[in-house]
Amino acid sequence: MASRSGLRKKRHVAKRATLFTESVIREMTRVANECGAINLAQGFPDFESPKELKQAACRAIMDDFNQYAITWGSPRLRDAIARKVHEFNRIECDPAKNLVVTCGATEAMMASMLSVCDPGDEVVIFEPFYENYGPDAAISGARPRFVPLKPPEWRFDEERLKRAFSKKTKAIIVNTPNNPLGKVFTKDELKIIADLCVDHDALAVTDEIYEHIIYDGLKHISIATLPGMAERTITICGFSKTYSVTGWRVAYTVASPELTGAIKRIHDFLTVGAPAPLQEACVAALALPERYYKDLVTMYDRKRKILMDALRAAGFRAYLPRAAYYVMCDAENVMEKLGAKDDTDLAMKLARDIGVAPVPGSSFYGKKELGAKQVRFMFSKKDETLLKAADRLAKLA
Repeated sequence: MASRSGLRKKRHVAKRATLFTESVIREMTRVANECGAINLAQGFPDFESPKELKQAACRAIMDDFNQYAITWGSPRLRDAIARKVHEFNRIECDPAKNLVVTCGATEAMMASMLSVCDPGDEVVIFEPFYENYGPDAAISGARPRFVPLKPPEWRFDEERLKRAFSKKTKAIIVNTPNNPLGKVFTKDELKIIADLCVDHDALAVTDEIYEHIIYDGLKHISIATLPGMAERTITICGFSKTYSVTGWRVAYTVASPELTGAIKRIHDFLTVGAPAPLQEACVAALALPERYYKDLVTMYDRKRKILMDALRAAGFRAYLPRAAYYVMCDAENVMEKLGAKDDTDLAMKLARDIGVAPVPGSSFYGKKELGAKQVRFMFSKKDETLLKAADRLAKLA
């Protein structure tokens, strides 16, 4: 089409913005709010965060921590994170050389991808995956190479993973503990991934935001601790999930000085810095006693049982999560019962007719048809909220 000047009309929207849709998870929150459904879609609690954090945030504001902090993180917070990373993750960490505090794990992942990927690079992503990873690859110019995780234990095929690596592979994204599956990658699985990274001179970008929410006696392992991985891993952790402050948007990356230097530059021009008073308050989070983390797991384990029992009674094939607070379900039986044509239609019917909103499974796949009979529910809610959801889901039984 030509303009009045005779010149061809320019494309006003960048091509990268057409490569992905808006967040399906956050869209389901809007739907839940619109129709009064219980929101078991987006992963945020409806219960209080620890009073120690709220009091620390109020003190920080009143003590006038209200101007820019150092762009890559306040010194007090970086010192506290470095101690935690050393003691819990077993990663050596210099607060000046290895850390960047970011505006949530979402920005940490985006800054990391922009820091290491060039157009034409490839990034290996396990699927189903947290919905941001595909757009992160697209925005950074990289091409995603998807490798399936197979139920019920959500394991990958080693030979298929090997075939996904090539001379173009720049990185692999590893999300453990995993959203949407609740999978905890074993040491053997992580070793396979690490060996491929070393053999192909590739990086691992790891999202470990649910590191403290693990059940059944399983343990979290950071891939950066495996042989050959300290210099080729970007470890992403944060405060949103562990301390029930998803709106604070404070997280961090841990990486080699070379990678950290690149992330600092990208982060600086993406967001300048995370909220200054909330950074100070996060120091209080890292000072909580060990009892806090044990109670956290006990609480979520109880909530896991409430939702699992409700979903199975309602006719879903619900896969037991070993971590985090999500349940991935095969929903074929429920789809037939409600006459839903696909996962999106089912999610809408569940929200509007049953009063419980999940996330359509297709949003977690590169090829949407792979998730067309799946939905994901979350259980980071008060027990009474989950029991109310269970009553509503009982209509399906």
